[in-house]
Amino acid sequence: MDETTTSERIKRIIERVFQIDDITIGGAKDNYLFRFRGRLLEEDTERLFFLLEQEMKPFQMAPLFRIEDGRHVILLVDNSKTPGESNPWINLIMFLLTVVSVLLTGAFYNSELVLTGDMAKDIPVILSQFTSLNIIKNGWPFALSMLGILVAHEFGHYLMGRHYGIRMTLPYFIPLPFSPFGTMGAVINLKETPKNRRQLLDIGLAGPLAGLIITIPVLYIGLRLSSLDTLPLLNSGTRAETLSLEGNCIIYLALKFLVFGKLLPAPVVFGQAGPVIYWIRYFFTSTPFPAGGTDVMLSSVAWAGWAGLLVTALNLIPAGQLDGGHVLYVLLGKERMKKLYPVLLVILIGLGFVWSGWWFWAAILFLFGRFYAEPADQITPLDSKRKILAIIGLIIFLLVFIPVPITLPI
Repeated sequence: MDETTTSERIKRIIERVFQIDDITIGGAKDNYLFRFRGRLLEEDTERLFFLLEQEMKPFQMAPLFRIEDGRHVILLVDNSKTPGESNPWINLIMFLLTVVSVLLTGAFYNSELVLTGDMAKDIPVILSQFTSLNIIKNGWPFALSMLGILVAHEFGHYLMGRHYGIRMTLPYFIPLPFSPFGTMGAVINLKETPKNRRQLLDIGLAGPLAGLIITIPVLYIGLRLSSLDTLPLLNSGTRAETLSLEGNCIIYLALKFLVFGKLLPAPVVFGQAGPVIYWIRYFFTSTPFPAGGTDVMLSSVAWAGWAGLLVTALNLIPAGQLDGGHVLYVLLGKERMKKLYPVLLVILIGLGFVWSGWWFWAAILFLFGRFYAEPADQITPLDSKRKILAIIGLIIFLLVFIPVPITLPI
């Protein structure tokens, strides 16, 4: 079949679903083989996309739905290359290494060792103190809690993607021995683009929701296993200078209040401004350090639960290709996200003056935040239920957002 006949067949197929205003044949420098501009013939654009997708498979092409200058555009792109198969043994090995890493972290958390900060000196000390049996005995509560949260998060993405028939890798868990959490989390690589904004939202939000469902009971149980203690005074020659306090979010404050009946950490006095102003200031700045006050001494399970809140918050930052970026993108669209990008960047830079770690995220946003995961069909809108779901995702971000993750006494 010659090229002219193929083009005519493709045009007739497009005309079944599309009123064509003009046709452009792509060249070597274009990102498409054919471009059709005009208007789709039905309001059910999702159905038309899936119909056209099937029709284009014999030609080894795939359709993309776009909107340009208020007009519908169909791009036909090369689809002759199929994604290669990943090696599940790599996923398994990395997961097992992560299990060992978080077991070590949990065992160390439950030990009385004091480290110098010099890894060359600290690692031999840690290894000499722990037998394999002690590592498992002392480390399993944290490891089970931490991995339970991460596995739920990643397989939330994975199972939702598989539900839609999207080819993707299994999670790659990343071990990070002798770190506060024992891991840098996990990643999944999509081998195909989600078909539309509805799929992108479902896949993106499934991870944080699944992880949070596990995080909340883990944190509640962990707090029940924790105890209250008095924070040392600064410059008292005690452990105050090496003490660090985990930051607060609304859910964390609420769970601590549910378990202990008070907002924590509780200062000795609120000062002249009173408790309301004190807590507004402390929530967003973690100052002043509540020396001599009362706070919860987290069990390893509670520490894993708090880490789950932090992971959820970081993933739901509404920018770039983070899960929160997917949520905001499908809700607002590409053009509005371009306008919102500099606002988010300024906010993160401003937060950096409260906690310098936010400057790292500002740098990440600056480098990668302008690029969003774009679905193949950008014309099909969100349905009402998913708009509500996207708004719920943004509300969850506000509930788990931790302005100052870690505070060191000054």
